[in-house]
Amino acid sequence: MTHFHFKAPWGRTLTIISLFTTLLMLGLAFELSAGLRMPEFVSLPESRTLGILLVLMIPLGALPFIIRGYVITKDGILIKRLWWNTVLPFGEIQSAEVEPLALSSSFRTCGNGGLYSFTGYYWNRQLGHFRAYVTDLNRTVIVHMKNRTAVLSPDDPEAFARAVTHSLHS
Repeated sequence: MTHFHFKAPWGRTLTIISLFTTLLMLGLAFELSAGLRMPEFVSLPESRTLGILLVLMIPLGALPFIIRGYVITKDGILIKRLWWNTVLPFGEIQSAEVEPLALSSSFRTCGNGGLYSFTGYYWNRQLGHFRAYVTDLNRTVIVHMKNRTAVLSPDDPEAFARAVTHSLHS
């Protein structure tokens, strides 16, 4: 079987949130390292070092969860992360449907809301509880499974949904 590879392009919202947050955290780390406008309790070198590490842990902590792409294999959908893959096995998948803006009016219950990805556990009225593996809020595909739902954002949602449907029926 041929593997179908789909990119995970960053949408405008993700780009803006990620750029702004990264620059803000780097700016705060620089300010802490330079000792600019520091409160007195942070004037100790150990406090500054701890502050720098804590500030930098925000972008560094989100970095591994980046979505690099999606691959449809004979076994299921691989969601390619920075250092590992998350698998949605075909044995559980029932359907895939293109639904632009599937994350609209969603509440994040646990996860990342836009620093390098929209990932984690979300809820909305249409889908109930679901997992998000999204980089572009405008190109979303809902993958319905037996006991759960996932939302992905491949570069070509229609081709992705067709490839999943074809793989389910072969």
